[in-house]
Amino acid sequence: MSGPSRFLAGAEAKSDCLAAYEPGDSALEIEVSSKVGTLFGKAIRAAAAAAAAEFGAGGRLSIRDDGALDYVVAARVEAALRDAGLSRAPAAGRPVPRREPSSRGRLRRTRLYLPGDQPDLPINAGLFGADSILVDLEDSVAPERKAATRILARRLLESHADFFGSSEIAVRVNPLAESFGAADLEEIVPARPQALVLPKCESAEDVAAYDREVSRLEAAAGLPVGSILFMPIVETARGVAKAAEIAAASERNAALCFGAEDYRRDLGLAKRPDEGEILVARSLVAIAARAAGIGAQDSVFADTEDEAGLEASTLAAKNLGFTGKGVVHPRQIAVVHRAFAPGAAELEAARRVLAAMAAADGRGVVSLDGKMIDAPVAERARRLVEYAESAERAAKGS
Repeated sequence: MSGPSRFLAGAEAKSDCLAAYEPGDSALEIEVSSKVGTLFGKAIRAAAAAAAAEFGAGGRLSIRDDGALDYVVAARVEAALRDAGLSRAPAAGRPVPRREPSSRGRLRRTRLYLPGDQPDLPINAGLFGADSILVDLEDSVAPERKAATRILARRLLESHADFFGSSEIAVRVNPLAESFGAADLEEIVPARPQALVLPKCESAEDVAAYDREVSRLEAAAGLPVGSILFMPIVETARGVAKAAEIAAASERNAALCFGAEDYRRDLGLAKRPDEGEILVARSLVAIAARAAGIGAQDSVFADTEDEAGLEASTLAAKNLGFTGKGVVHPRQIAVVHRAFAPGAAELEAARRVLAAMAAADGRGVVSLDGKMIDAPVAERARRLVEYAESAERAAKGS
């Protein structure tokens, strides 16, 4: 039985295009149909031709466009050609842009999830002020779309890191132990994201396996080994039970994340208005992260219309020791940032504590407003002031 004679990738949807490839031995013919063809038809054709040239493709290629940017056109063409069995030339493609590595201690109050298969979403993502922007290849992408989505994500990182503004650039890959994870790393690591979010971690060995594979791929791509950070997610009872060893499993770890929805599903729990069903798990994750000296990232709050619920959930997480929270819509960012911010009175009190300790002439304990101030109190005040200053710099940067 012969295989298909026409290979499709993409969709006729906003900011996307549908690429259809018919293999052949003749020089490649390209046909473009677009609502903006008068203005951008030549550019669309050029992007498609450049991508096809990386594969030495012949035959016929048609593009039905609905406002796709250059990298989207290239990604859809590449996906169709690879589905047809063509291989990309080893030296093909644009050079990876120079990108500064992220730092383990940077501010991560919010990580904004973007489904990786929706190319209309990254364009303005950097304007919303999220501390991290996470291109998701896992839960938000259907299995039959994962191969094309990882190509789209790689092309995005290669050519349009400017979409992310001052936000940290992160990618959530599929679990390495499952069928899509290794291919995700092969595709994404050479494009140099600043961080990888590792789902469904249940042991230190899970993180170590990622570390070995990412190190191999960094070296092969000529990147500094160890430059891409990790944010493991614990989402099951087994993961929560091993949270401390997961948090300490790699020098790449910058934060430990909690995934409440999968945790509830694993234990068969219903969501309560006060989220009391996840109190113990949340506490264990926050303690494990802090013990390892890394950030603690709370789960997303799925109801994008419930601002009061999001604020309450964020304050509860903050009071347990979390330093950040996942968000699924830009409107949630400001709510989370306000909840994590210290109040004006709290910040002023912290500055007074630091001033009193600075004037203490080396004494370990001083009195302020009739209260004894010692080293732990001063350390908390120092962290509070540093946090506020980091948040102010982030606001100016965004």
